[in-house]
Amino acid sequence: MIKIIRAEYIRQKILRLYFSDSSWGDYDLQPLIDRQTELTHPLNDDSYFQQFFLELGALCWRNGLELSPGSIHKKLEERQQLHYETKVA
Repeated sequence: MIKIIRAEYIRQKILRLYFSDSSWGDYDLQPLIDRQTELTHPLNDDSYFQQFFLELGALCWRNGLELSPGSIHKKLEERQQLHYETKVA
C-alpha cells in the first residue's frame, strides 16, 4: 500500500508529495478546489491550504478532508508526473 511520507508546499495550490515507494511528484490541487465542495472551499485560503498534514500516509486538513495517497499516486502516474529517486551506492 502506497503512503505519502512527506509533503512540501511548492507554490499556489501545488504540493510536492513523496511516496513510500521512493517516488515523488508535484500535485496541483486547484482542480479539486475548483469543485467548491463543503470540504474543499476552505482550501481557497492560502493560509488554510498550507496547514495540511499527514495522517496514516494520507494528505489531510483539519476540516476532515482526507485524500487517498493511492489515488494521488495513480493520477500522477497517469499524467506521467511521477518521478523516482535514484539510489546512489
